[in-house]
Amino acid sequence: MLTKSDIIQLEKKGIKVETVKQQLEKFVTGFPFLKLQGAATPGNGVVVLDEDAVEKSVARWDYYISHGGDAEKLVPASGAASRMFKALFSFVDSDEVKPTDGSDVENVIANIDKFAFATELDSILKEKYGLSAKELIASNREKDVISAIVNSQGLNYGNLPKALLKFHNYDEGARTPLEEQLVEAAQTVATIDGNVKIHFTVSPEHREKFLAKLEQIVPSLENRFGVKYQIELSEQKSSTDTIAANPDNTPFRDNGNLVFRPGGHGALIENLNELKSPIVFIKNIDNVVPDSQRADTLQYKKVIGGVLLMVRDKINAYLEKLETGQYTIENLREMIIFMHDTLNIRHNVMKHMDDSELAIYIKKKFNRPIRVCGVVRNTGEPGGGPYITYDADGSTSPQILESNQIDMTNQEYVEMMHNATHFNPVDLVCSLYDFKGKKFNLVDHVDHNTGFISSKSLHGRTLKALELPGLWNGAMSDWNTIFVEVPASTFNPVKTVNDLLRPVHQA
Repeated sequence: MLTKSDIIQLEKKGIKVETVKQQLEKFVTGFPFLKLQGAATPGNGVVVLDEDAVEKSVARWDYYISHGGDAEKLVPASGAASRMFKALFSFVDSDEVKPTDGSDVENVIANIDKFAFATELDSILKEKYGLSAKELIASNREKDVISAIVNSQGLNYGNLPKALLKFHNYDEGARTPLEEQLVEAAQTVATIDGNVKIHFTVSPEHREKFLAKLEQIVPSLENRFGVKYQIELSEQKSSTDTIAANPDNTPFRDNGNLVFRPGGHGALIENLNELKSPIVFIKNIDNVVPDSQRADTLQYKKVIGGVLLMVRDKINAYLEKLETGQYTIENLREMIIFMHDTLNIRHNVMKHMDDSELAIYIKKKFNRPIRVCGVVRNTGEPGGGPYITYDADGSTSPQILESNQIDMTNQEYVEMMHNATHFNPVDLVCSLYDFKGKKFNLVDHVDHNTGFISSKSLHGRTLKALELPGLWNGAMSDWNTIFVEVPASTFNPVKTVNDLLRPVHQA
């Protein structure tokens, strides 16, 4: 099935032949649905902290930082903003002269001066047409205005990365999500020495634009916050691309060459694995707010960070006892209670183990990467959610699932989805080192059976695409996971251009 030229192509991408064979086999077999115990809810996997617990968590984080603790922020930022402007592109490409009443495009037109990019847009339009956006709109030339937002002759927002769009207005000028993430990082992960580590994953075609923007904005931000940024950019590795298949599951080819596609955000487990900091926060690029709306976000970054550290403290103390053999039956019972009540890991097989078997089993479960995931009460926002699932060894554990991982023909599971109380806003903090101070190899903890297959096209031809296990889904399946409820005010994503008109982004 693979030719000599295919092998050469694979070698250039750093992909093993065996990996391609395994991926092609997945197109045949598909991925199994996960077995669910139930949606994670308050009292069953979701921790709802009272005021005292919030204060203790913040205090633990502050102590960590004030005593030389090191942390970093990872921001996936490779996505283009084209989806934000889907409705605008459709209007520009249509025969319509005016936007439909009540449409997304009409909403943009009606509020054109409220966008942070309005001033720059006016400059472009005046240079090109001698008229401002409002003057063009008054002349029934809405299409010229919308076209100037998305196309390359104007702002080119439909082709830029979301990180570089102007989101928020300030007296001193508009800010992009890139800038807001840097500001937030200065307020959450700065060390006692004032170092701020932040890592952005970017697309190769956008790297130079990121570097140019950083060169422009970093000096003033460092001066404002009294910090020194340590900024890294990385790209999704070509070795994590996945092969495309024809509908009959044979390799899809274009001009004789194998076609590969990006493996999805799950490929970023490789980028996360290369970070050196022991604690890493993860947050999507578009979930940002202006300065005046950031108080809850800053507090709950400390909260989930503090919860992580307290859980890690406990696990490491238990692992020290298990490693040295300095434990009693009472210690083992205490560890089982912690495993049940804090980590939400359960397995009936533990009832039948003797003390030495139990110690080995507990040690294996404890000695894994840890993550605390902020989860938000359901409000109809899209996104995966927290569940309790059955693992391959028969135990149950907390996992973040997407709907495509759930068997929608199983009425019991559909009911679980309807009864879910929380969703995943991608607000994580991770502990990446073991109790001996050695970094975990995160790739060893991926569940490779949790990817999925989707239908795409290339040059009008249908192909099957394989997505790797998602970064916060199957790529972190074999982690110790704690779900903590965080306020809805910490989740303010911008999925469409009109989201920028929400009060929180206009403040």
